[in-house]
Amino acid sequence: MVSANIELLKKLRNETSASIADCRAALEETENDYKKAQEWLKKRGLEKAEKKGDRETAQGLVESYVHQNGKVGAMVEILCETDFVARTDEFKHLAHEIAMQVSAMNPKNAEELLKQDYIRDSSLKIDDLVKQTIAKLGENIVVKKISRLEISE
Repeated sequence: MVSANIELLKKLRNETSASIADCRAALEETENDYKKAQEWLKKRGLEKAEKKGDRETAQGLVESYVHQNGKVGAMVEILCETDFVARTDEFKHLAHEIAMQVSAMNPKNAEELLKQDYIRDSSLKIDDLVKQTIAKLGENIVVKKISRLEISE
């Protein structure tokens, strides 16, 4: 088996926030092919996320976003397993991105939201964004409620 290239390991870790062990395994499995290692990590993260789907989510936060013009805003309730994860920058970032998505795209409910293309990267669905965060943080995450307000013209 090929040992992981240390420079690629550092780059992969910085880019993906995956564990060092997972980055090393990805590089070793793909013989230091960076693109394949990224795909390997993505697949592994999605597998991890699916395994956590049954866990209870009783913590989390409510995030709001008001568009620059002040005429459109959204609030979302995002849940996770522990208050420790709810306080992390990654979780707060996810909540903010989802609130912004609701404001911009006006989904009818959380289920429709999860199926939408992510406004910052159309190659991802919102569900993929949530699963990536689950893989990084190691806890189940659920978009519980969404709400959007808009001033009519």
